[in-house]
Amino acid sequence: QVQLVESGGGLVQAGGSLRLSCAASVRTFSSYAVGWFRQAPGKEREFVAAISWSGARTSYADSVKGRFTISRDNAKNTVYLQMNSLKPEDTAVYYCAADRNVALTSLNYDYWGQGTQVTVSS
Repeated sequence: QVQLVESGGGLVQAGGSLRLSCAASVRTFSSYAVGWFRQAPGKEREFVAAISWSGARTSYADSVKGRFTISRDNAKNTVYLQMNSLKPEDTAVYYCAADRNVALTSLNYDYWGQGTQVTVSS
């Protein structure tokens, strides 16, 4: 069983930055792909960014390309999402998810965190 804990959310003004962290409980975290997803009120959960187990491959939603960066530190069992130039439309609950074998952009990850709220004020 993999437990994921997100942190780093909060309230920020438009144009500001936040860094989200996703910490995993499993020692073999380096063998898991990790994705970040978000869900705004009244909307479906959507893909934001993902990174392969080695970090060699990354993928981003078009809406965040050039503003968000996903990275991982396998020694710390942690994946990060650096979010710059934030916009009010980025407001959502952000979730990280992990899976050993998954299409990076899909919703079919086996393990999910509880989410962290990101609110961007205009």
